[in-house]
Amino acid sequence: MPDFIYNGTTYHNPVEFVLDLLGGKWKMPILWRLRERSMRYGELRDDIPSITTKMLTQQLRDLERHGFISRTVHPVVPPHVDYALTERGRGTIQVINSLRDYGLVLMEEVSISIPANTSRNKRSAGKRL
Repeated sequence: MPDFIYNGTTYHNPVEFVLDLLGGKWKMPILWRLRERSMRYGELRDDIPSITTKMLTQQLRDLERHGFISRTVHPVVPPHVDYALTERGRGTIQVINSLRDYGLVLMEEVSISIPANTSRNKRSAGKRL
Protein backbone atom coordinates (compact mmCIF):
# COMPACT_ATOMS: atom_id res chain seq x y z
CA MET A 1 0.00 0.00 0.00
CA PRO A 2 1.36 3.44 -0.81
CA ASP A 3 2.07 5.90 1.98
CA PHE A 4 -0.68 8.40 2.77
CA ILE A 5 -0.95 11.62 4.73
CA TYR A 6 -3.64 12.44 7.27
CA ASN A 7 -3.58 15.69 9.27
CA GLY A 8 0.05 16.27 8.35
CA THR A 9 1.25 12.83 9.45
CA THR A 10 2.54 10.26 6.97
CA TYR A 11 1.35 6.70 7.47
CA HIS A 12 2.74 3.60 5.80
CA ASN A 13 -0.24 1.28 6.34
CA PRO A 14 -3.76 1.21 7.79
CA VAL A 15 -2.66 -0.54 11.01
CA GLU A 16 -0.22 2.27 11.79
CA PHE A 17 -3.03 4.75 11.11
CA VAL A 18 -5.60 3.11 13.42
CA LEU A 19 -3.03 2.58 16.17
CA ASP A 20 -2.22 6.28 16.05
CA LEU A 21 -5.91 7.12 16.48
CA LEU A 22 -6.81 4.45 19.06
CA GLY A 23 -3.52 3.30 20.52
CA GLY A 24 -2.11 4.01 23.91
CA LYS A 25 -3.08 2.86 27.35
CA TRP A 26 -6.39 4.69 27.81
CA LYS A 27 -8.41 5.16 24.61
CA MET A 28 -9.68 1.61 24.23
CA PRO A 29 -10.62 1.27 27.93
CA ILE A 30 -12.58 4.54 27.65
CA LEU A 31 -14.38 3.36 24.51
CA TRP A 32 -15.09 -0.02 26.12
CA ARG A 33 -16.78 1.63 29.10
CA LEU A 34 -19.00 3.70 26.80
CA ARG A 35 -20.15 0.66 24.80
CA GLU A 36 -23.46 0.23 26.65
CA ARG A 37 -24.35 3.74 27.80
CA SER A 38 -23.23 7.34 27.96
CA MET A 39 -21.25 8.33 31.02
CA ARG A 40 -20.36 11.51 32.84
CA TYR A 41 -16.76 12.57 33.30
CA GLY A 42 -16.78 11.65 36.99
CA GLU A 43 -18.19 8.20 36.25
CA LEU A 44 -15.38 7.53 33.78
CA ARG A 45 -12.78 8.85 36.22
CA ASP A 46 -14.15 6.66 39.03
CA ASP A 47 -14.35 3.59 36.77
CA ILE A 48 -10.73 3.98 35.64
CA PRO A 49 -9.07 4.80 38.98
CA SER A 50 -5.48 4.70 37.71
CA ILE A 51 -5.98 7.43 35.08
CA THR A 52 -5.17 11.02 36.04
CA THR A 53 -7.74 13.74 35.45
CA LYS A 54 -5.36 15.45 33.02
CA MET A 55 -4.91 12.25 30.98
CA LEU A 56 -8.64 11.47 30.98
CA THR A 57 -9.39 14.97 29.71
CA GLN A 58 -6.72 14.70 26.99
CA GLN A 59 -7.93 11.28 25.84
CA LEU A 60 -11.59 12.33 25.77
CA ARG A 61 -10.72 15.41 23.72
CA ASP A 62 -8.68 13.33 21.29
CA LEU A 63 -11.42 10.70 20.90
CA GLU A 64 -13.96 13.48 20.32
CA ARG A 65 -11.71 15.25 17.80
CA HIS A 66 -11.40 12.04 15.78
CA GLY A 67 -15.14 11.37 15.90
CA PHE A 68 -15.18 8.30 18.15
CA ILE A 69 -17.19 9.90 20.96
CA SER A 70 -19.61 12.78 21.34
CA ARG A 71 -19.69 15.25 24.18
CA THR A 72 -23.02 16.73 25.27
CA VAL A 73 -23.09 19.65 27.69
CA HIS A 74 -26.38 20.06 29.56
CA PRO A 75 -27.22 23.66 30.56
CA VAL A 76 -27.54 23.13 34.29
CA VAL A 77 -25.59 24.26 37.34
CA PRO A 78 -23.19 22.66 38.00
CA PRO A 79 -22.46 21.74 34.37
CA HIS A 80 -23.41 18.21 33.38
CA VAL A 81 -21.42 16.67 30.52
CA ASP A 82 -22.14 13.27 28.99
CA TYR A 83 -19.82 11.26 26.75
CA ALA A 84 -21.20 8.67 24.34
CA LEU A 85 -19.97 6.57 21.46
CA THR A 86 -20.64 7.82 17.95
CA GLU A 87 -21.29 5.45 15.06
CA ARG A 88 -17.53 5.46 14.41
CA GLY A 89 -16.92 4.70 18.07
CA ARG A 90 -19.37 1.80 18.04
CA GLY A 91 -17.35 0.35 15.17
CA THR A 92 -14.35 0.02 17.46
CA ILE A 93 -16.07 -2.28 19.96
CA GLN A 94 -15.78 -5.40 17.78
CA VAL A 95 -12.06 -4.74 17.33
CA ILE A 96 -11.55 -4.08 21.05
CA ASN A 97 -13.50 -7.22 21.90
CA SER A 98 -11.25 -9.27 19.60
CA LEU A 99 -8.13 -7.81 21.23
CA ARG A 100 -9.64 -8.51 24.66
CA ASP A 101 -10.36 -12.14 23.74
CA TYR A 102 -6.82 -12.59 22.44
CA GLY A 103 -5.48 -11.02 25.62
CA LEU A 104 -7.40 -13.60 27.65
CA VAL A 105 -5.85 -16.40 25.54
CA LEU A 106 -2.38 -15.00 26.16
CA MET A 107 -3.11 -14.66 29.87
CA GLU A 108 -4.08 -18.33 30.01
CA GLU A 109 -0.91 -19.31 28.13
CA VAL A 110 1.31 -17.60 30.68
CA SER A 111 -0.76 -18.82 33.66
CA ILE A 112 -2.30 -15.52 34.70
CA SER A 113 -5.51 -16.21 36.58
CA ILE A 114 -8.63 -14.90 34.90
CA PRO A 115 -11.53 -13.70 37.08
CA ALA A 116 -14.43 -16.15 37.18
CA ASN A 117 -16.92 -13.61 35.75
CA THR A 118 -14.75 -13.14 32.63
CA SER A 119 -15.54 -15.16 29.55
CA ARG A 120 -14.16 -15.21 26.04
CA ASN A 121 -17.42 -16.67 24.79
CA LYS A 122 -19.58 -13.70 25.71
CA ARG A 123 -19.27 -10.77 23.33
CA SER A 124 -19.23 -8.07 26.01
CA ALA A 125 -18.43 -10.17 29.03
CA GLY A 126 -16.96 -8.43 32.02
CA LYS A 127 -16.85 -4.70 32.53
CA ARG A 128 -13.11 -4.34 32.68
CA LEU A 129 -11.07 -4.23 29.54
